[in-house]
Amino acid sequence: MTGITRRNAAIALTVTPLVIAATPALAELHIDVTRGKIEPMPIAIPVFSGGGGTVAQDIVGVLSADLERSGLFKPIDPKAFVDQDAASHTPPRYGDWRVINAQALVTGDITPQPDGRLAVEFRLWDVFAEQQLTGLRYTTTPQNWRRVAHIIADSIYKRITGEEGYFDTRIVYISESGPGDKRIKRLAIMDQDGANHRYLTDGRVLVLTPRFSPAQQEITYMSYARGAPRVYLFNIDTGQQEVLGDFPGMTFAPRFSPNGNSVIMSIALNGATQIYSMDLRTRKATQITTTDAIDTSPCYSPDGSQIVFNSDRGGSQQLYVMSSDGGNIHRISFGNGRYGTPVWSPRGDLIAFTKFDSSQFYIGVMRPDGSGERLLTQSFLVEGPTWAPNGRVLIYFRQQPTDARGRGGATRLYSIDLTGFNEREVVTPQDASDPAWSPLIP
Repeated sequence: MTGITRRNAAIALTVTPLVIAATPALAELHIDVTRGKIEPMPIAIPVFSGGGGTVAQDIVGVLSADLERSGLFKPIDPKAFVDQDAASHTPPRYGDWRVINAQALVTGDITPQPDGRLAVEFRLWDVFAEQQLTGLRYTTTPQNWRRVAHIIADSIYKRITGEEGYFDTRIVYISESGPGDKRIKRLAIMDQDGANHRYLTDGRVLVLTPRFSPAQQEITYMSYARGAPRVYLFNIDTGQQEVLGDFPGMTFAPRFSPNGNSVIMSIALNGATQIYSMDLRTRKATQITTTDAIDTSPCYSPDGSQIVFNSDRGGSQQLYVMSSDGGNIHRISFGNGRYGTPVWSPRGDLIAFTKFDSSQFYIGVMRPDGSGERLLTQSFLVEGPTWAPNGRVLIYFRQQPTDARGRGGATRLYSIDLTGFNEREVVTPQDASDPAWSPLIP
């Protein structure tokens, strides 16, 4: 056994073999997430057995919702279960699950510990191959049951797809309310499924464009507390906040470097907009581009060696890639329309962007060399794509048009698969914009 402490939620995770007798090798369950629209895999998730009160039902509810929302799994209605005491049978009675067409089965058990914590274990079974695919055991305080559910969902997602999960994550965004001429914008954060929602600012000061560090649970955001852009660093875990600096000419909020030690931003000076990087340890700023054009929206590649940005240096707003020191600048977007807000995938294989063409906005992706452009969704206004940490899902915001009286215009968050399918609203208490997706919670 190996004990691993998960900071922030005090989860001690114990990985236990939980194996059964070997069975003949058969083709295992697998979902190819790189394909287009696929039929969701039927999966049965009975309520975990043992103690813990309603925690067992709560965990299964969140686990089922995570997998269903991914669009890759179809949890089977418990009313169809033949075996109503599944957790007591190891191995399971496979025939009882084949008859309802369950391809995968999740069983689990919750055991209260003498110190008040809960031991939660689960097993994932391949029903038709009649074999166990994985099994893990977690020990945590009862209050952390929701994170356990997300971590189990990540384990199942990874075992079936071969890709890292993204359920044990958070989303920070701008919550909007009030009339258009007196808009209140607050910094807000929630779990990726909308739970544990809370506000980080009180709305008295305008805040914009939060950005998550890829290396830790820290964000940058812009505030106009003194009438000019001020950039803050905010640590989600500790609540500690510090001022990064005042930037009167800033035109686009900073994004972190892959190691979290620096940020990159665009600043307008003397009629031109240049890209700068700032070392967070020394607060030293370094100018990267030198042009008479407008260079903005910079974002590092995952390895930190390149930067994608948009610029009008060619006459219209297009996407460009350069080395991190400003060399080898080359254009990568050549389709119709204008391109902006590029964001490099955590996998390094794609760049997401916003496109405006023929009075419509689009969210799309292309390879770093500009090839393979694909438009995933379109609307009156879609903007601000941000990647899940596994590089397979995007979240963005969508605004509806207003009528002649200025009514309507709701702004909401949506997620969509990299394939362009499974587009869903991410529910928030009020209007929402400018989302940023966290890395997996450590």
